[in-house]
Amino acid sequence: MFIQVIQGRCHDADAIHRQMDRWSEELEPGAIGWLGGTYGITDDDEFVGVVRFDSRESAERNSNRPEQSAWWAETEKLFDGEATFHDCDDVTMMLDGGSDDAGFVQVIQGRLSDPERFRHMMEGPMDTLHDARPDIIGGTIAVDADGFFTQTMAFRTEADAREGEKKSPPPETQAEMDEMMGLMSDVSYHDLHHPWFATAGSR
Repeated sequence: MFIQVIQGRCHDADAIHRQMDRWSEELEPGAIGWLGGTYGITDDDEFVGVVRFDSRESAERNSNRPEQSAWWAETEKLFDGEATFHDCDDVTMMLDGGSDDAGFVQVIQGRLSDPERFRHMMEGPMDTLHDARPDIIGGTIAVDADGFFTQTMAFRTEADAREGEKKSPPPETQAEMDEMMGLMSDVSYHDLHHPWFATAGSR
């Protein structure tokens, strides 16, 4: 899997939402290899889009379509300044990868000192995490070539997520979490209180 993360300041949440819906309606049929996307805007007006393709080649093929260029030329006008992109070949699915039924998504970003070690830990059994935090539906972790990571964590509701944060995990789970956090730096959290989703073939 390949993930492209798109971010930028946007004060018109409705307009950017309409543009994303328009893409699904008009451009998705010709987007070979597109799998879906998770989108939302934070309280401080930052749009975050996490778009999934089956490969980098499919993503590049989509970017080269004239209709994609025309759509983006309109969409980028909605941003206050330039949007940023993170192209990630290193992708790991966590638990079930999330759900389009999620009512709250937390996006965590930062840098990894050892992406290989981090990936190895995330690819291990998730039984202890699932037992400790049943509020987590799943998520994705995408790392670009510079070691910058974007992690999505999907929850049924924000209330579930906040309640889960208060619980103390078992010692072995806490030790694993502490080790993973030790690999991270410059960490930031982006709460999507009203996320929306798109999945290939859903329209």
